[in-house]
Amino acid sequence: MSTYTVIELNKEYMGFDAAHFTIYSAKHRERLHGHNFSVFASLTAKVDDNGMTFDYALYKQKIRLLCDELSQYTLIADNSPHLRLEEEGDYLYAYFDQEKIPFLKKDVKRLPLRNITVEELSRWFIDRLSQDTEDLERYGIQRMVIKVCSAPGQCGSYEWVS
Repeated sequence: MSTYTVIELNKEYMGFDAAHFTIYSAKHRERLHGHNFSVFASLTAKVDDNGMTFDYALYKQKIRLLCDELSQYTLIADNSPHLRLEEEGDYLYAYFDQEKIPFLKKDVKRLPLRNITVEELSRWFIDRLSQDTEDLERYGIQRMVIKVCSAPGQCGSYEWVS
């Protein structure tokens, strides 16, 4: 009989600081602002004969590296139906409604998301972590939930199930 347990990971270094603006509609968006985002992981896996699932350091490191990819950037959604992006020299221009918003390309991280929200960011983490099917199979991970918080008590999560 297989026994499963839920491993929850939440370390201080599992987070990133980034700027963004949420787009609410074709005519309404937030002003550019920043957050100190935190990331939480919950992994359901088999307990082995030794009474453990896997070395937690593996997923803590994977999440930390993903956080590092986002940290200290302005995050821009590549797939927003309300945003048009154009690159010109060192600049990225985001066109929203009647606005032309300039950014230095080196300060921007474009993500394949519809919006920069905690919901979409948690999906981005799941998409990236679930690409490594070898580790998921090796450690018998059956379910993974990633929660991204933009402030205490303000989080969104996304779930992957094998």
